[in-house]
Amino acid sequence: MDEENGDTEGAVLVRQHRKEKRELQAKIQSMKTAVPKNDKKRRKQLAEDITKMESEIDERHKLELAALSPDQSVQTEMGSIANGVTSIDLGNEVSVQQTRVSKAQKRREKKAVLEKERDERIAEAEIENLSGARHLESQKLAQILSESQLQIKQIPSDGHCMYRAIEHQLKEREHSLTLASLRLQTADYMQSHADDFIPFLTNSTTGEIYTPEEFEKYCGEIANTSAWGGQLELRALSHILQTPLEVIQAESSPIVIGEEYPNKPITVVYMRHAYGLGEHYNSVEPLNVTPVD
Repeated sequence: MDEENGDTEGAVLVRQHRKEKRELQAKIQSMKTAVPKNDKKRRKQLAEDITKMESEIDERHKLELAALSPDQSVQTEMGSIANGVTSIDLGNEVSVQQTRVSKAQKRREKKAVLEKERDERIAEAEIENLSGARHLESQKLAQILSESQLQIKQIPSDGHCMYRAIEHQLKEREHSLTLASLRLQTADYMQSHADDFIPFLTNSTTGEIYTPEEFEKYCGEIANTSAWGGQLELRALSHILQTPLEVIQAESSPIVIGEEYPNKPITVVYMRHAYGLGEHYNSVEPLNVTPVD
């Protein structure tokens, strides 16, 4: 017994086990962050390593609990420990010591449990995704880009992804156009060249070509909201920048918009299966070759 705190040896051990579990989860999360999502080989090895680490700590905890003297044996499973249950059965004498826990501590413990469950769901989703459409698309795109010594530069999926991808490429060329400026110039160009764009826009309800009022609203959303951009906006941007825009995709050949311009193309990556909502644009960056141990 811990005379200073009045805790049994078993209670101390349970607390130590819970601490080790939390530290392991933090380490696992750090390991996941360090491995690129499109690196199939390393993600597979990561999943195996995580399983091994969790199995080893569970087995060690069970052995340590079993090694306690009979009057200190802890009748609890590891799942109960993870959920903060510290009931200790001292043979036939039931003497459960419960430490009064503050509300703040309870909130912290609840948050830790929820974070652990979330991390486990993420890990499971990543493993399941190894054979999913998203992974297969990422794998093929990585192969296509590697031929040009490039790799995907992840762009947030917030509705601005196409503009952010182009903004990233322009910064690499030391151009200072911002996301807001790209959106505003796109809207202005399309409004001033309405006849080039209206024939390609139809009302989803009526199936009719946009009226001038509908087109005006469409352009306003380009300038002032996070409305998703597509091929029409890319066409406008190629004219604004007087630069070809190359769109790399997994399921067909690259599309080049603005081939009439002699400048080096700006390259973006179009992904059909990147997120739950589907379509998404990423940028590219020089290939970072990680040395093999």
